[in-house]
Amino acid sequence: MTSFLSFRPGLQRGARRAGWCGTLALVALAAQPAAGQERVAAAGARDVTAEIDRIFSFATAETPGCAVGVSERGRTVVNRTYGLADVEHRTPLGPNTVFDIGSTQKQFVAAAVLLLAEDGRLSLSDDVRSYMPELPDYGRKITIDHLLTHTSGLRDWTGLQPMADGDPDVLELILRQRGLNFAPGEEWAYSNSGYVLLKEIVARVSGMPFSDFARRRLFEPLGMRHSAYVPDILQSEGDHALGYQKDGASWKPFMRLGSRRGGGAIISTAGDLLIWNDALTAGRLGAAVTARLQEPARLANGRTLTYARGLMVNEYPGARLVSHSGGAAGFSTWLGRLTEHGLSVAVLCNFDPVSATDLAHQVINAYLPADSAVGAAPAPAAGAVAVAEADLNRLAGLYFEERTGDPVRLIVVNGRLGIAGAGPLVAVSPDRFRPARASLFFRSQDEFQLHFPSRDGFELTSMEGRTTRYRRAQAWSPSAAESKAFEGRYRSEDLDAVYEIVPRTNGLVLRSARTPERAIEISAADRDTYMRSMMVVRFTRDADGSVTGFTYGNPVAKNLVFTRVGDLPASGAPALSASAVLSATPPTGGAPASTTAQAPRLEGLTGDYEVAPGRILVISLENGRLYGQPGDREKRALTHVSGATFSAAGSAMTLTFTLGADGRATGLVMRQNGQERTVPRVR
Repeated sequence: MTSFLSFRPGLQRGARRAGWCGTLALVALAAQPAAGQERVAAAGARDVTAEIDRIFSFATAETPGCAVGVSERGRTVVNRTYGLADVEHRTPLGPNTVFDIGSTQKQFVAAAVLLLAEDGRLSLSDDVRSYMPELPDYGRKITIDHLLTHTSGLRDWTGLQPMADGDPDVLELILRQRGLNFAPGEEWAYSNSGYVLLKEIVARVSGMPFSDFARRRLFEPLGMRHSAYVPDILQSEGDHALGYQKDGASWKPFMRLGSRRGGGAIISTAGDLLIWNDALTAGRLGAAVTARLQEPARLANGRTLTYARGLMVNEYPGARLVSHSGGAAGFSTWLGRLTEHGLSVAVLCNFDPVSATDLAHQVINAYLPADSAVGAAPAPAAGAVAVAEADLNRLAGLYFEERTGDPVRLIVVNGRLGIAGAGPLVAVSPDRFRPARASLFFRSQDEFQLHFPSRDGFELTSMEGRTTRYRRAQAWSPSAAESKAFEGRYRSEDLDAVYEIVPRTNGLVLRSARTPERAIEISAADRDTYMRSMMVVRFTRDADGSVTGFTYGNPVAKNLVFTRVGDLPASGAPALSASAVLSATPPTGGAPASTTAQAPRLEGLTGDYEVAPGRILVISLENGRLYGQPGDREKRALTHVSGATFSAAGSAMTLTFTLGADGRATGLVMRQNGQERTVPRVR
């Protein structure tokens, strides 16, 4: 019996899929192209289809897989699929199967903005608040170009949403943020938030939803018949791939749905993505749009980056690679073109873990001379000196930037000192190091130098000559009394959430007050500082030394302020939700809200819930027991967990009902494998 998230709609906008009509007849092996799926390469062109088949040989007629497309100077020479679109129904991928292309969509969003700029309806130097006055005033102007180039400083919603209470709308969550990661224009940091705002700006300026603008100005004019902007992949028309994650010997659904998709997704095929690439090469959107899409971003200090506007631009021997990758849960995509070679490649996959980028590089390299390989490791650095591994180990460890408190972890791998998440360093002397290759994702592609005046810290000198100091973290083992001082409840206005800190023997537990099962353990890394991976919780104190709150940060969302609002509830008492805390402090003239561990009235939960267009989940009550029945599937008993949350028998699925003032459900939230989907009640 499949779980609720793994059942599939019986109707595809009026057309019933074979898997719901009875036995599915596989008309072809999934690892082989369908008839008419692949065009023959031009005469004299190198035939590398056998090599491509080898690259994707991991995908079989039993597993999810990938689609790959290749064009040479505007002529499609490969359009093949491998594996399954739907594992449960054994539906093979085909040339018209659409995928969620993840962040590969950013170049389409950027192109939409640039078209409006060409129309004279906006300017890239415009203040974002001119179009979105509800965005907080951060004291610095954020321009549309800052959003396009990821230099705005906006916190990335993907690092915020897991901490927020409930299932907040992504745009509303972004607009709640009262602080930035950095001053606009001064640094580069990938921010999906900026592109959420850009889609909203396109809609407001054009007077039509972004989905309509993309269809009218991008997809239809270029002949991209299988591409669209949709709320999520399950709400697409026609054949779509489902996203999966490896689960032991089997596969489980793994997709971003509903509000977890950040407002929507572009779906497409390998063939359509090749059309897009070739259209950019030919300037079919206008030479100015193509040029500005590929124009490298520049920081306020003059540093030029390899990120442009929705595209990356990298130089390789004899080739300029213009590309962008994308990932959305189980979906992985890469689209790129080598302009000098006239070569364009698209790879789309529907399972995790896999890297469409690595696969695409293998495909590209099958077409290139051996000395022009893309993605190869950098050549050995000139002027490098050997440093004993024992000496490197003494330099390794956790460090904090003295001004901001940002963490950096130095590690030793294969006898080389490196920065976790940023790659290896090259020793130029026993106490001086530089990056083997500047990383866009660490200090905005700075070609810095590290100097260790002692083993207690280092100085980082940027390529522009600015020096930043880092100190080594000091081991700290707090006493039971010191740990107890952190215990309490803390509220974040930016997240509209209350969290609890609970002492444990080897650290602290950070958990949501509203949903205590959402909890993580954090360990002491420095005085008053706790970490989990590169997530940092740093406690603040008043002049008397009393704990007043903490700041929370992760690599994409920094300096979120939590203020202490009280002690933990008495043992055995139910925890108040974030909204309850708001109602209790200060008085609002009404009774404080509260939650209860008792189940709500079951008869108030029954009804029809629309999981997606044409997909209904029926909740019924029989002999005092609640049941859920998705479509034409058999019913499942629902077991009360706590509050308004029930578990579905035989699965890891939970359903949390949202209740109106009369105690009747207005909708529910489906949760499984870390994914959530908000489902409205329709009857």
